[in-house]
Amino acid sequence: MTPADHEAAAASEPAGDAGLTHVRADGSAHMVDVSQKDVTSRIAEAEAVLRTTAEVTAMLTDDALPKGDALATARIAGIMGAKRTSELVPLCHPLDISSVTVDLALDDPQPGAVRLTAQVKTTSRTGVEMEALTAVSVAALTLYDMIKGVDRAAEITDQRVVHKSGGRSGEWSRHA
Repeated sequence: MTPADHEAAAASEPAGDAGLTHVRADGSAHMVDVSQKDVTSRIAEAEAVLRTTAEVTAMLTDDALPKGDALATARIAGIMGAKRTSELVPLCHPLDISSVTVDLALDDPQPGAVRLTAQVKTTSRTGVEMEALTAVSVAALTLYDMIKGVDRAAEITDQRVVHKSGGRSGEWSRHA
């Protein structure tokens, strides 16, 4: 396919919610052109749950795991993951991230679980949902790595975006 063919396919691709924005009409993947979008303040929040045992969450509370402070390590890993999202997800734009917050709540939503949440902020032409998802994903993977010696059956579940604001589509919340 020639560059002119790609341009024609891009021009005929569906806009907005009518279709997949990273796929041209001919089926080829491309990075979306955001140069004409407005620069706005954008926030995204994501969550994941690591399901383990009440004994393991007690060990997390007491900082008694053989590998050390799992919560602090997971928090830092999540922040680092958010900053590297465009290197991990091929069609993500590199963003100037203003802040990343990663929190871990023990025994939430039930005993033996850890709820991981991330909030990412930027002022940009595109959103930070992927950065928030990457933050909770990397934090959850790190937490699993830290506890697998005491619970190989632990699992990561319920990974999702729960809130976003800014940009053309405005505000959205899963729990609204």
